[in-house]
Amino acid sequence: MSVALSGELQGAIYAALTADAVLVALVGSEIYDAPLPSGGALPLGEHVTLGEEEVKPFDTITSSGGIHNFDVVVHSTANGFGAAKDVAAAVGAVLIGANLALVSGHLVSLRFLKAKAKRGVAPELRRIEMRFRAVVEDI
Repeated sequence: MSVALSGELQGAIYAALTADAVLVALVGSEIYDAPLPSGGALPLGEHVTLGEEEVKPFDTITSSGGIHNFDVVVHSTANGFGAAKDVAAAVGAVLIGANLALVSGHLVSLRFLKAKAKRGVAPELRRIEMRFRAVVEDI
């Protein structure tokens, strides 16, 4: 089943991001596995959220798996893009080519696809949406 490893993959991505010293130095504990509650106070500075995910089957005659295209979003209350781009670079350094351990599967590859930096709506003044692709196989 192509989505069988989705939760496990998301957990491994979250664990890798929260364990990285450089990223934590930039955003502290402001790394979220879900969107912030609506109407809640936005953290000052930068924070990171795991975003949307699309999964397609990646099955062969001998194995099953999935292609997971997922977003990691950098949010910022700063007026310029500098700090947000530093955080985005740190996220990329953690994830691009990462060898994440999965209990029930195998990560074949994890690569960067694209990013879009844009102005946000106050209080979020800057936003960088990064898209990654992970290919996983069931074992």
